[in-house]
Amino acid sequence: MPNIVLSTLNARYAHASLGLRYLLANLGELQPEAVLREFVIGQKTEDLAEAILAESPRIVGFGVYIWNVEETRRLVAQLRVLRPDLLIVLGGPEVSHETDQQPICALADHVITGWGDVSFAELCRQLLAGERPAQKVIPGRQPPLDELALPYRLYGDEDIARRYLYVEASRGCPFKCEFCLSALDRTAWPFALDRFMAELETLYQRGARQFKFVDRTFNLKVDTSLAILQFFLDKLEAAPDDPVFAHFELVPDHLPERLKAMIVRFPPGSLQFEIGIQSFDPEVQARISRRQKNDAAEANLRWLREHTSAHLHVDLIAGLPGESVDQFARGFDKLVALGPQEIQFGILKRLRGAPIARHTKAFGLRFSPDPPYNVLATDAIDFATFQRLTRFARYWDLVANSGRYGRTLPLLLGDAPFANFLAFSDWLFEATSKTHAFAQERLVHLIHEHLASRGIDAGPALSADYHGGGGRARLAFDPEDLALPTPKRRRDGALPKRQARHLAAGA
Repeated sequence: MPNIVLSTLNARYAHASLGLRYLLANLGELQPEAVLREFVIGQKTEDLAEAILAESPRIVGFGVYIWNVEETRRLVAQLRVLRPDLLIVLGGPEVSHETDQQPICALADHVITGWGDVSFAELCRQLLAGERPAQKVIPGRQPPLDELALPYRLYGDEDIARRYLYVEASRGCPFKCEFCLSALDRTAWPFALDRFMAELETLYQRGARQFKFVDRTFNLKVDTSLAILQFFLDKLEAAPDDPVFAHFELVPDHLPERLKAMIVRFPPGSLQFEIGIQSFDPEVQARISRRQKNDAAEANLRWLREHTSAHLHVDLIAGLPGESVDQFARGFDKLVALGPQEIQFGILKRLRGAPIARHTKAFGLRFSPDPPYNVLATDAIDFATFQRLTRFARYWDLVANSGRYGRTLPLLLGDAPFANFLAFSDWLFEATSKTHAFAQERLVHLIHEHLASRGIDAGPALSADYHGGGGRARLAFDPEDLALPTPKRRRDGALPKRQARHLAAGA
């Protein structure tokens, strides 16, 4: 039986925890005494407790995040009842700040704040030796990166076959955007490139084909970016029938010519860039300490869309201090015109420890007391409007980001994308009173009904989108002689389904 169980509740099965694997890799001589037990949010608390207690551990370490803190709290509380002698250690961003205010921290024996890679191992050695540190809250020690054992060998065959593999060439961020916890970092710290590239090669040789880089600023150090991109390009050119998919977070206003020359060589379906714009309003950007050259960011987005095959996932945040709906709408419409495949419409959240909290009083920020701590109202946007925006975000994900409606979306957006989609969002909620669990055929008919009420004949576009995506039901507005498509063979490969739909729509 292991002495140590490392556990967390992932948002989805496809998300393999990089943090837990770092902890396990750095346990040193204790590693044979530890096991990973990953779960998924939504599982029954009793089942999770049963699985952990079946290991008969002395110590359980939980990774706590904004998406799992409530369910982890219930699990910790249940373990505390069932095994009062069990030593429970918490770590992760959600419990690294405001620990004295959190019920889950009150239930734990110890909380490690900040970096836990080596601090968790040090604590385990003390606890297993019968020594209890005097302090409950232990500041994590940040070692030089070359002292860390890398975790990638701890991805199992099942992880490689079925899950996203999270990797990082660097940690930290030099920028100070106040909505982000990375604003607390002093800089970005790179891992030794040769060592990291050797780990990538091993993962590739083991069959890994989906890589998600969690670096906050992948393109900040261009020489490193080029080396990593060259690695993937070499694999693609050597085996063009064996696709690879790599995801990177890109700084939008930093795209030198050397990087462009490399990116343009990648084939369709191999690159995804997550690009944080957040706001196009200079006053709002300055207020939240976000340095961004908007002209350069726009030019780079336009170039990426027009000259490369990269899939672009671009972030905007509604509810930033002092930003009105009209200001947000102008930024949204500008971004739609630039044509990224996906726009992530986010609502501002108050991450524990993030500097955005300093604006609370001055700009009337009212955050939900419960995770994910989304803003409910500001002095510029009232609660009722935020409810509308939240529904907009959900429907935008269902319709625009899904990649299912490439022909219909332009009809829906017209020449005023934000206003027209908000009108659709309001109509859809009034008609259905729901934001989830739409059958695809039902949603297609609802979009058709809405556009018909605006005098737009969307039948041909909707039919082409639906059947082109493999839909086989006969729609109410389909021509009687329409031949229904044969079922599509399921496509396995490196490209995730949503990105594959966008790629097919753009072909």
